[in-house]
Amino acid sequence: MIDSSPLSSLPPGYRAAVVGASGAIGGAVAAVLEADPNCAEALLFQRGGPLRIDIGDEASVAAAAEAAGEIDLLFIATGALHVEVAGQADRRPPEKALSQLDPVALAASFQVNAIGPALVIKHFAPRLPRQRRAILAALSARVGSIGDNRLGGWHGYRAAKAALNQILRGAAIELKRRRPLAVVAAVHPGTVESGLSRPFRPEGVSVEGVFSPDESAAKLLDVLNGLTPEQSGGFWDYAGREIPW
Repeated sequence: MIDSSPLSSLPPGYRAAVVGASGAIGGAVAAVLEADPNCAEALLFQRGGPLRIDIGDEASVAAAAEAAGEIDLLFIATGALHVEVAGQADRRPPEKALSQLDPVALAASFQVNAIGPALVIKHFAPRLPRQRRAILAALSARVGSIGDNRLGGWHGYRAAKAALNQILRGAAIELKRRRPLAVVAAVHPGTVESGLSRPFRPEGVSVEGVFSPDESAAKLLDVLNGLTPEQSGGFWDYAGREIPW
């Protein structure tokens, strides 16, 4: 095994798939994997490009999983705070109050933050090996924690990420029966310099505690590298701290 690998817990020549590789964090994770001498192949799935996927279309997800073949790592980096609503030119921002709840926007948030990733898990999880270590991780968010919610607001996004967490928890339980060495994790990347966080950061101001996508990706992969099968189904932040459900 190559000691310099950021994912030294995976076997030499491991194969990885990143879904949502065009995003800030997904792209940074992809760059780490492509530079890892221990990674034989990094499959980068996104809406555009040679490996296309549309997580809103199950046939597209199934075709992407078929093209992937067996993989040792699945990293799902999709998600959106500002959702696209059919027939509207501007993306809908997160709600600040219950009075702003809109059923169409809620459905759109669940589609991109929970349903789409669930379909990816459905079709890609069977591609994980049965008799050796494997990792399945998806970007969640601390605001998806019910126990940690002390501010309210952002109702649709919070609820959709909480739903994603439940799907990952259930997937971990099911996978353990046939893939006992697999690790499933919901991961919180911290506040990252990206299009998602930009509207909530002062323009042109360096804010302490805000990571670059590269920093966040490195931290998340380090956390995943250290998780054991006994910890499968957990919710972890970028520093390896468990987050309450």
